[in-house]
Amino acid sequence: MQFPEYRPRRMRKNENFRRMIRETTLSVDDFMYPLFVVSGKGIKKPIASMPGNYQMSIDQLVKEVKTAKEAGIPAVLLFGIPDRKDEVASGAFARDGLMQRAVREIKSKVPDILVVTDVCLCEYTSHGHCGMIEKGEVDNDSTLEVLAETAVSHGRAGADMVAPSAMMDGQIGVIREGLDEAGFEAIPIMAYAAKYASCFYGPFRDAAESAPQFGDRKSYQMDPANSDEAIREIALDVAEGADIIMVKPALAYLDVIRRAREEFDLPIAAYNVSGEFAMIKAAAQLGWLDGQRAMMEVLTSIKRAGTDIIITYFALEAAKVLNGSKSTA
Repeated sequence: MQFPEYRPRRMRKNENFRRMIRETTLSVDDFMYPLFVVSGKGIKKPIASMPGNYQMSIDQLVKEVKTAKEAGIPAVLLFGIPDRKDEVASGAFARDGLMQRAVREIKSKVPDILVVTDVCLCEYTSHGHCGMIEKGEVDNDSTLEVLAETAVSHGRAGADMVAPSAMMDGQIGVIREGLDEAGFEAIPIMAYAAKYASCFYGPFRDAAESAPQFGDRKSYQMDPANSDEAIREIALDVAEGADIIMVKPALAYLDVIRRAREEFDLPIAAYNVSGEFAMIKAAAQLGWLDGQRAMMEVLTSIKRAGTDIIITYFALEAAKVLNGSKSTA
């Protein structure tokens, strides 16, 4: 049997060869670490469906952010879980709201890490939807002003970047205008540009206590069957002033990430969401997968698809692996 002149296995025969020709390199610099903040003091409540993740009061949150900074992680993404909610999400934009206090405390104690804030209303509304309710439905245009007010309040608290996730039409433009008028033209926007109506958000909704009390979010989050629509959504956000575009979730939408990489010349983020995290954790606990290898393979695949930033609950564990320590993923 005659072999071709080129034998790919020649360059796979030991780790040094593999390292030299590796096309995708994962780095701690790629990670953004999502964290959940709650009211109170001394609280670090485990999230059952997301092992190793917690609902934390501000004092405990600061400790976790310091740990992330020491691991080399450049940014955290904050989600606030207030103890009181109402129909109009007043806690989202309150000057002394939970998110605003958390941002100020982190920037005071850990100034060298980037603090990114989720700009949405579902955690703050009593009905659990991402916008204002009019006649039993989520009203797009009346929501925009509230989102802009929320983003500006985060800017005043010291946020380094805002991340609007409500998937309201026109939200990026209105938030950009609001930030600029308030003197925060230097604060970038990371747009949840292609956010799908996914079942993989289940553990997050438990962690953030944000499940809708009626209906679902399919009227504003995207149909999982569509990718052309994602490109249109991203293009709209880019035209409105987005600085970073995001695809969420990541694993089931690697094709969308790749299309976005090919069509847009902006940094791309992907959210390795709670359900994707929980699947690996559950399988590892049952002994069905090598948890550490699965974690690193998944994160590498997201980077390989074309992302610049990976938002992941694995951030701290993966950083330990990349920094030379053994993880327990």
